[in-house]
Amino acid sequence: MDIKGKIAVVTGAAHRVGKSIALELAGAGAHVVVHYHQSETAAHATVEEIKQKGAQAVAVGGDLSAPESIDHLFQSAEAEFGGVDILVNSAAIMERGDVLTLTPEDWQRTMAINLTAPFFCAQRAARSMLARGGGAIINVADLSALEPWAKYPVHSVSKAGLVMLTQVLAKALAPRIRVNAVAPGPVEAAGLGRGPLARGRRAHSSQTHRFRL
Repeated sequence: MDIKGKIAVVTGAAHRVGKSIALELAGAGAHVVVHYHQSETAAHATVEEIKQKGAQAVAVGGDLSAPESIDHLFQSAEAEFGGVDILVNSAAIMERGDVLTLTPEDWQRTMAINLTAPFFCAQRAARSMLARGGGAIINVADLSALEPWAKYPVHSVSKAGLVMLTQVLAKALAPRIRVNAVAPGPVEAAGLGRGPLARGRRAHSSQTHRFRL
């Protein structure tokens, strides 16, 4: 997929992996909607870095656990750029927990951001993509989707769910929209500038889980 001139929405793009992905997309010629939750200053800094690469960008804030924030995100993308061609679901929370003491609030907080929000972002993006002839959705999972992390139980379950969601969406939206996932291992922050997953000490790649537009 030639992404020059395409419109990408990247959730959680103010810093870390999301920022690196946004910058990589901009470097390849895409215009980027930089979503953030609380990191407004960092998001605007990311926008400026994208513009230095010759691409257009806009920062849009919102709590993705709220449906109205997802609507606002995509309404902003459509108002600014006319639609969406690429969605990267990168926003996530990762909280430690004990299976014996986890509360319903703990469970719901992580699931809302790590699994529910990616579905409704994908739903909203897909409507725009289909109107434009197609597109690509990339979900950022991690190794906890494949190897259970006992100290991060809800996170592990949410990421495993994200992998299954990816497979469901891939079948439901094919062939006009491609849906893939990546499952990186720990990522060193110092290496993010070299690529979205450049310095991950471990990474999983297969026919199902890969970063491809």
